[in-house]
Amino acid sequence: MTGRVLISAAELAELMRSEQVVLVDTRDAAHFSEAHIPGAVNMREVFTYLAMSTPAGEAQLVAKFAEAFGAAGLSGAETAVIYEQSMNTGFGQACRGYVLLRHLGYPKIKVLHGGFDAWRAADLPVSNEPVHPVKKKFPLQANAAPVLVNLEVMKAAIADKSIVKLDVRDVDEWIAESSSPYGKDFCPRKGRIPGSVWLEWYRMMKPTPAGQMFKSREEILAECATVSITQDTPVIVFCFKGARASNTFVALEEAGVKDVKIYFGSWNEWSRDPSLPIEEGLPYVTSAAAKV
Repeated sequence: MTGRVLISAAELAELMRSEQVVLVDTRDAAHFSEAHIPGAVNMREVFTYLAMSTPAGEAQLVAKFAEAFGAAGLSGAETAVIYEQSMNTGFGQACRGYVLLRHLGYPKIKVLHGGFDAWRAADLPVSNEPVHPVKKKFPLQANAAPVLVNLEVMKAAIADKSIVKLDVRDVDEWIAESSSPYGKDFCPRKGRIPGSVWLEWYRMMKPTPAGQMFKSREEILAECATVSITQDTPVIVFCFKGARASNTFVALEEAGVKDVKIYFGSWNEWSRDPSLPIEEGLPYVTSAAAKV
């Protein structure tokens, strides 16, 4: 994937006048029904779907989203533009849609920078009319340019000190007080993947008059430097289910980090296998050891 992924509200409005665009709104049905960008298709499962990285889980993910994006009207000729309410209100769900489309090999994808809040701040038109897209045949080329790693790759990466394992979950998850954003005990175990470092996903963004936006390239690289990530560092980023990790993935790629992958199964998958090691207790304590 080359070129900028983020598109401003003004740029999107211009793009919609000149090219075929399919808008994918990842918010819940209530927010979508209240108001959305005219012509947008509501696809909440971009956020809610829990993926597993087993061969069966991978096949299910590919089949489900090739069908869903085809039903939304994507054939390869159109530019897909994914959006959420704001960059920090949907746990990275618009960027999760971008990553899913990357994984499926879709050629033209953008993320609306600032989301629906930025669109409204620009005083652009909205609608509450239902949308009935024409189904298209989705041009599936799954994993043509891999951005996702599976559980086996993640397990091997633990022993490879050249790869930064970047945990971007919220602080209560990182310090092992909660297992997920869905509740403290949603997963069977709390903790961290051994050898990982922490950079909370919120730190990639800052407030603007139009809502939360990604920081500049220089600011993102400065945040990365706090965990020894440069533009040449191989990085595997993860969270609970790949949404916040997708937000960080976009931020890192936009900042020029060349080798970024996502462990999409993330803590939801890792924590459910009792044979996999975890770190518990407070992080960075020398007495902390990998627990099975």
